[in-house]
Amino acid sequence: MRIYKICPASAWREAERQGVYRGSADDIRDGFIHFSTALQVAETARKHFFGQAGLFLVQVDADVLGDALRWERSRHDELFPHLYGELDLGAVISVLNMPARSDGTHDIPELLP
Repeated sequence: MRIYKICPASAWREAERQGVYRGSADDIRDGFIHFSTALQVAETARKHFFGQAGLFLVQVDADVLGDALRWERSRHDELFPHLYGELDLGAVISVLNMPARSDGTHDIPELLP
């Protein structure tokens, strides 16, 4: 299964330099790294990243994250993937551009579940 993390390009480039992604300020505050499923990405982008440019969509193999990945209820009582720990970049399948449109929304690539 694949899960997705929306991330500013600058933060992702820093993770690549360090060899690990530790999460955004919100992730650190909440104690876990927030992810979305393919079906949840568009609403996550709209709710938390509206109007932001320079974003990447990081595609992760959820199956290699082990017990640190937990599925917890959140928005609309849906289950969301939360990673309790750092993201080892070895779990990353791809990093996709997520360009901003002039209306503040984003072009979301076609995603696999």
